[in-house]
Amino acid sequence: MDLKEKLISSFLAFENTSAADAGIHQIRTAAFHDFEQKGFPTRKDEEWKYTSLKEVLNHDYQILTKNNTSDIDLNDVRKYFIHEIDTYKLIFVNGVYNSLLSSATHDGMDICVMSSAISKPKYKMVVDYYFNKIVNKNLHFANLNTSFTKEGAFINIPKNVVVSKPIEIIYFNTGEDAELMLQPRNLVVVGENSHVQIIERHQSVKENSVLTNTLTEIFAHKRAIVDFYKIQNDLDSASLIDNTFVSQQKESIVSINTFSFGGKFTRNNLEFYQEDERITSNLNGFSLIGKDQFVDHHTLVHHKKPNCESHEMYKGMFFENSTGVFNGKIIVDREAQKTNAFQQNNNMLIDDGASINTKPQLEIFADDVKCSHGCTIGQLDEKAIFYLRSRGIPEKEAKALMLYAFGNDVIEKIKIPELKERITRIIAKKLNVDLSLEV
Repeated sequence: MDLKEKLISSFLAFENTSAADAGIHQIRTAAFHDFEQKGFPTRKDEEWKYTSLKEVLNHDYQILTKNNTSDIDLNDVRKYFIHEIDTYKLIFVNGVYNSLLSSATHDGMDICVMSSAISKPKYKMVVDYYFNKIVNKNLHFANLNTSFTKEGAFINIPKNVVVSKPIEIIYFNTGEDAELMLQPRNLVVVGENSHVQIIERHQSVKENSVLTNTLTEIFAHKRAIVDFYKIQNDLDSASLIDNTFVSQQKESIVSINTFSFGGKFTRNNLEFYQEDERITSNLNGFSLIGKDQFVDHHTLVHHKKPNCESHEMYKGMFFENSTGVFNGKIIVDREAQKTNAFQQNNNMLIDDGASINTKPQLEIFADDVKCSHGCTIGQLDEKAIFYLRSRGIPEKEAKALMLYAFGNDVIEKIKIPELKERITRIIAKKLNVDLSLEV
C-alpha cells in the first residue's frame, strides 16, 4: 500500500475518533476530497519543478499517532528550550500535547492547543471566523494537513495586549515509531495594537524517518506586530513541509524569519496577503546545509491595497552535495499604487557538488510602484580570505568569518538577543569553528 492509499484508509478512522463540531468535520472532508483528487505533487507541477518527493514519500509512515507521551525524558529535550529567557511553552510529543513540559495560559489571552479550540464551544466563534480562511486550497499538502487537523498551537491575543514573553512551540519526535507522519496545525490571531513573538521548532530526539507536514495561519489585525521565528535544525532522518499563511490588516507589521540548518528535506511554503493600507511584510531566510540536504523556499507576497511595503531577503550557503531552491513571487494588484516591494536572494556554493535553483518573479499591474528583485550565486572571495590570513587569522576561521558576515544581514533581523545567540552557536557548530568573538 502506497502512502496515498494509506492516508485514504486512515482518514475515516481519524474522523470517527476526532472531536470537533460539524463545521470542522465538513472542512476536513472537503479538504480530503481535494487531496484525494489531486494526490501528491510531482515535478510536472510548475511549483515543484526542482523538487522531487520520491524519496520522502517512499516510507511506511504511521499516520494516526498514539496518545502516550510518557516515554520522553526531560534531559533529552531540555537543551532545545531557550533557558536564558522566560517563555510560554507549548510542547508536543509525537503529535500529542504534553502538559507537563508546557506552560500555557488563559490569563487575558489564550495560549493553548488546537484540540481544545476545535472541540470546546467557548472557542467556536474564533475558530469559525478564522480557521482555514486564508489557506491556499491549491496546495496539496495544505489540504492534507487540513484533512487531519487535530492538534497544534492555538494562540488568540486580544486587542491592546503586548505579550510579556515569547511563545515557544516545539514539536518533538521521540522515535517511538520507526516511520512517522505528523501533521500539526497552528492558528495565531493577534488583535488590534497587540504584539507577540513566537518561536517554532520541529525536533527529532532519535534517528527515525519522520515526515512533518505542518500548517500555520496568522491573522494580524490593525497595527498588530508579529515576530515569528522558525528554527529548522532537525536530524538527517527528518523531512519537513512547512505551510504558513499570513493575513494582514491596516498598519500591521509581520516578520517571518526562517533558519534552515538541518533535516534531510525541507520545503517552506510562505504566503502573505495584504488586505489594507500601510502594511509592512518582512520575509527573511537563512539556509546553511550540506551532506546531501535539500531546502526549498517558495514565497508569495500579494499586495492588494495602496501604500504598503514588503521586504524579502533570503540567503543560502550550500556545502558538499546539498541543493537549494528559491522561488519568490510578488504580485501587485492594479489598486495597489505606491507599493514598495523588494526581494533579494543571495547564494554561495562552497563545494563543486552543491547547487541552487532560483526563480524570482514580479507580477505588477499597478503603474506607480517601486519594485525590485535580485539574485546572485557565487563562491568565497579568495582575495578576502588571503587578506584575513595575512592578518593572522587561520584559514578555517577566515572562511567562517566571511560566511557569517554573508548571512549577517538576516541574523541581525532577530529581535530576541538570546535567540540570536542560539542561532549564532548553531552556525558556529555547522561551520566547526568558534564564533565567540565580537561579530
